[in-house]
Amino acid sequence: MTRRLLLSYLSLAALVLVCLEIPLGFVYSRGERERVVNAARDEAESVSAYTALSLATGRAQRDLPSRVAHCAERIGGKVVIVDSAGAPLATSHPLTAGAARALASRPGIEAALRGTSSVDVRTSTIGGVEYLSVAAPVGEGERPEAAVWLTVPTWTVHARVRRVWLLLGLGGLGVLTAVAVVGFAFARWAGRPIRQLERATHALADGGRFAPVPVTKGPPEVRSLAAAFNRTAARLAHLFSSQRAFAGEASHQLKTPLAALRLRLENLEPHVSARARGNLEAALTETDRLARMVEALLAMARLEERAATPVPVDIGAVCAERHASWMPVFARQDVSLILFAGSVGPVLALPGAVEQILDNLLSNALRASPAGSSVTIELRLRTPARRALRDSRPCRVDLHVTDEGPGMTAEQRARAFDRFWRAPGAPKGGTGLGLALVQRLSHAGGGEAALHAAATGGLDAVIGLLSAAPPADGGPPDERRAPSRETPPLPLP
Repeated sequence: MTRRLLLSYLSLAALVLVCLEIPLGFVYSRGERERVVNAARDEAESVSAYTALSLATGRAQRDLPSRVAHCAERIGGKVVIVDSAGAPLATSHPLTAGAARALASRPGIEAALRGTSSVDVRTSTIGGVEYLSVAAPVGEGERPEAAVWLTVPTWTVHARVRRVWLLLGLGGLGVLTAVAVVGFAFARWAGRPIRQLERATHALADGGRFAPVPVTKGPPEVRSLAAAFNRTAARLAHLFSSQRAFAGEASHQLKTPLAALRLRLENLEPHVSARARGNLEAALTETDRLARMVEALLAMARLEERAATPVPVDIGAVCAERHASWMPVFARQDVSLILFAGSVGPVLALPGAVEQILDNLLSNALRASPAGSSVTIELRLRTPARRALRDSRPCRVDLHVTDEGPGMTAEQRARAFDRFWRAPGAPKGGTGLGLALVQRLSHAGGGEAALHAAATGGLDAVIGLLSAAPPADGGPPDERRAPSRETPPLPLP
């Protein structure tokens, strides 16, 4: 806003200066030329009158040379007096024989000797220099006794005109500078309420605490906008607070009744007949599913409540630890769990986020994997394509969890991160919140989450996280798989 206001002030000032200075410059140029022409005409008439008096008194040979020299020095030009035949009577500068004979053919002198004009003003170029010439007859009648010819170089006029244009330009530049300084100060003062609104908006968008902006400064429109912003921001803060409080409190309060419900169902097991035992196991399974759903909702509510800062996490160590923890679970389901991890360096993630991401992805993969198949955990370091250009983009580490299950269609993969969505025909026991939590945790750390079709026919879940320690220049481009830390598949029982 400051730049736009300043540009508006400068544009308006420049327009006013152009409308004033250009006509002023042209008026001065025309006036200066007219002044020089009038001065030369007056001087020619004065010399003509003096020449007529000198010729009448017979003192032309004695008085005219000094008069001509004095006049030429005063006007900064040349003065020539010729008789009725065009022969020079007195000159302010020496003339060659050819130049003396050519005087009579000069248009101005010729017109003055014919007596057709009292004063003749012309502009001509002599020797590469532009001159203003004035010719005046000496005496009255159709056949004047002599003629006076004055030539004044016009470069003096042009120099004065250029000097005036330069002064006008410098004056305009000074005015624009003053307008820029004053306009910048005024624009900063006028834009201060808008900048306060901008800072408050950014703070609200970044999840910061809402602080009302003052509504007593600035023009009425800005005050009205600030008041509307305060009301909107306060309402949004109240709605978000209520939503987080409801999700957190509801999830927390549901944990105790669910635990009590499961305990009562387990206590009923000795008193249930064999025919009803299947229904009891189904009730226990649904209770477990509801408990997991409550835990996921509570995790999401806690994630929304705090704007945690990502910290460096050794993703290789986390993968090795979760691999060791999940191996017995996979072994009971006759599924191999393979780990490809190595020295990829730390990544940026929320504390505990990588563990939750791996747990959810491995749980989904195990649920979708048939007996005798395998699930792979793999880390790949992805660097900018052109390291020679010193690309400033950070490196990324891709975490792949690949299974050999039935997979998903492209449409299903696009909806898989929606809350409470489950693919048609998905195994029982899921809540529809695991992938949604994975995506939220990835985004909170500055990363991304995506699902791709695996080459084995199953699903390849890819979590891209920012590297906390980019590799040195000259590293392998684009994508490389980390060296194997633990590659042997889990032996099946």
